[in-house]
Amino acid sequence: MKIASSIVLMCLVLTLAFFCTGCVTNMFPGGPSPAGGIITKVKSPAQNLAVATDPSADSAMSGSSANSSVLGLFAFGDGGVDAAMKAGGITKVHHVDHQVFSVLWGLYLQNKTIVYGE
Repeated sequence: MKIASSIVLMCLVLTLAFFCTGCVTNMFPGGPSPAGGIITKVKSPAQNLAVATDPSADSAMSGSSANSSVLGLFAFGDGGVDAAMKAGGITKVHHVDHQVFSVLWGLYLQNKTIVYGE
């Protein structure tokens, strides 16, 4: 019984250390974002964007794409700019935003890419 309780205690300490180091905030695109311990839902402009934007393009249309992770073990989806452009029928990009939704420090995590343009 002592071994089982020691293993549980060690797992709790390692988990706490992981959450206290700020590693959780580094899973968000574009650098650290505000991260809530229970629920995070933030939207910010995309940074370090490798797609050509056209500020003269109209930003009335939008398209989005997303990828998700469950328990940090399973990840799926296409959250790329190209997929968001295709979903919105966009050919000229005005700007791109990222939206992050997380529950319980990444128990469930969704990164959404939102493209605005025409």
